[in-house]
Amino acid sequence: MHELGILNAMVHTIEDVVREEGAQEVERIVLEVGELSGVVPRYLEECWPAARYKTSMEATELDVCVVPGIVKCRDCGRVFNAMECDMHCPDCSGQEMEILSGNDLLIKEIICM
Repeated sequence: MHELGILNAMVHTIEDVVREEGAQEVERIVLEVGELSGVVPRYLEECWPAARYKTSMEATELDVCVVPGIVKCRDCGRVFNAMECDMHCPDCSGQEMEILSGNDLLIKEIICM
């Protein structure tokens, strides 16, 4: 489960940024997690209490938004959600795809008090 490591690194980075900006406390963090990123949103939520434990972000809430994995078939050009179609083009059954969205993990918002 690499999600805990991702969150630990994120907490340290956010603490540094918040300290530089002079903010007092982080109330909430909003993450965007792509369906094709390899990161499991549920695991992020489950690991969050351990990642923030004994840090300045112990009271910080985590919101996780899932971004659909939208791809374009390289064979026929159809645009579709790869996860909903089991990674196969619904038109031609092709598996060669160009990822258009949903392969990132982004900190969308840091909300400070």
